Amino acid sequence: MFDTVRGTASDIREMKIRGAGRIARAGASAMGRFAENYPGGSLEEFRTDLDKARKILLESRPTAVSLWNGVQACIRDMKTVGSLEEAKALVVRNAEAFVEMSSNAVETIAKIGSKRVQEGDTILTHCNSSAALGIIKEAHAQGKDIRVYATESRPWRQGLLTVKELSEAGVDVTLIIDGAVRSVMKKVDKVFVGADTVTSNGAVINKIGTSQLALAANERRVQFNVCTETYKFSPMTLFGEMVEIEERGCGEVADAETLPKGVKVYNPVFDTTPARYIDAIITELGILSPGSVYDVMVRQLGDSIIRMGDIQ
Repeated sequence: MFDTVRGTASDIREMKIRGAGRIARAGASAMGRFAENYPGGSLEEFRTDLDKARKILLESRPTAVSLWNGVQACIRDMKTVGSLEEAKALVVRNAEAFVEMSSNAVETIAKIGSKRVQEGDTILTHCNSSAALGIIKEAHAQGKDIRVYATESRPWRQGLLTVKELSEAGVDVTLIIDGAVRSVMKKVDKVFVGADTVTSNGAVINKIGTSQLALAANERRVQFNVCTETYKFSPMTLFGEMVEIEERGCGEVADAETLPKGVKVYNPVFDTTPARYIDAIITELGILSPGSVYDVMVRQLGDSIIRMGDIQ
């Protein structure tokens, strides 16, 4: 019964599914399939099993609030249903609606963000963000002459996916090692990065190394833009919860057997970029300042933020 959910959670944990948006859509789709294929029983049994499925998915990537919001969207209005079939249909509809909304959001962000790209711009991007790459590809499709530097993004080297995608779109792109960011920043006009989580005070949690790009951009007075769907805004941070920064095994960085005895490896997946280093947050609702995130979060989520995780 939980095979699909566990399979999706495993793919997310093992980085077979990468990128906050893709993770969110995968989580929502898994919830929808779980409900659609639920074998039967009582409404209360379904609610209990659905909550178990929810927890399995959420435990796969604790930092990715996009996954949390995608999964939570699937169980919206569960208290209003009165039968098992009604509950199953509701989860399926919610999952489909979230996936469609998420996909449309990336397209809208591309159209909005491309207006910030000028003819002749040199752009720096980091990791492999669908939202950031959408902006770059849209600007190129509009005929703007642009060049792009893309970081390698160790240890998983998601930058290789980025340069492949941009190259196939016809964009002039150069892959750089992560340590070259400060060296190339003097050639850069704008930085576009994605986000895994945006906190209520406008700080951004994203792929490790993002904060270094922000610091280098600030030093050179280069515009630093975060490109993200609003479902990556974290309602938990409104209530004082800290974002958990996921750490992964040393094997992603070095072979443990070849390391000298006693040497440890610190391998965080994400870091935090303070709001003061962010010029704009480009969303499907428009271009926001970091200081406006709180108001947007409350307006978007309303009373639902008070009932986080409650499906019983």
